[in-house]
Amino acid sequence: MIARSARPVTIAAAMTIVTRFAPSPTGFLHMGHAYSAFAGWHAARMAGGLFLLRVEDIDTGRCRPHFEDAIYEDLAWLGLTWERPVRRQSEHLPDYRAALAALESLGVVYPCFCTRKAIQQEVARMSRAPHGPDGALYPGTCRNLPQAERDQRIGDGNAYALRLDSARAASVIGEATWLDELAGPQRVMPALFGDVVLARRDVPTSYHLSVTVDDHLQDITLVTRGEDLFHATHVHRTLQILLGYKAPIYRHHRLITDDAGQRLAKRSDAMSIRHHRAAGMAPGEIWSSIGVSDMP
Repeated sequence: MIARSARPVTIAAAMTIVTRFAPSPTGFLHMGHAYSAFAGWHAARMAGGLFLLRVEDIDTGRCRPHFEDAIYEDLAWLGLTWERPVRRQSEHLPDYRAALAALESLGVVYPCFCTRKAIQQEVARMSRAPHGPDGALYPGTCRNLPQAERDQRIGDGNAYALRLDSARAASVIGEATWLDELAGPQRVMPALFGDVVLARRDVPTSYHLSVTVDDHLQDITLVTRGEDLFHATHVHRTLQILLGYKAPIYRHHRLITDDAGQRLAKRSDAMSIRHHRAAGMAPGEIWSSIGVSDMP
């Protein structure tokens, strides 16, 4: 549960508000996506700012063109419009490579050769495995490998991921904070998610790295997203400081759940916007069902 301040923190009136909605085209949008898109759109409209759309399509194994087309169609049908051209992550890989190189130059990145199975086995053997908000953390098996061994494995063609050395990152950034409008000031905890993956040998970025770079390059001043991503902000703020980026303000909103109280997922076709459109629902009925009453 996220602690809430007694009084929401407001953004300075002089700041130009730029928000974004950043779905992945791995399935059809559902009601939760609609609410998240509205949160950003509404915040920008109320402040006379800009609302941007970003397509997070770096997961080439799961992303599909017809899902991306559906994103544009469903948002337009709901009455949501955006400024500037859509940023598609797959078209900006050099940006992520440059950021990764900057992090490597700081000595806060290392190659990890562990498979998922090996990590699970190592965690199972530990009597007190480190845990974060989402469960067991990577135990740091490859963190202190000698450089010669790293070079040898990479030269031999071994698969690897590039991880953030969270302890080293913490020593570099020192004391730092980030601000959530609803929960108030937060102290940055780089180790909360452990040594997260920043890239892989064949993909020069991950969610954590690309979202940090994109928010910077798109001049995002207010990040509106679900409270399930609240703790991930510690990772993103850590990367922002390491890369010399300005910090946006955050607003982590409530999640839309099904009748059983479970967070909506793309695999639940019955809850997709596309399904409700086919069933004859009007946009106003969609908004009303998720508690939105001030769409034009």
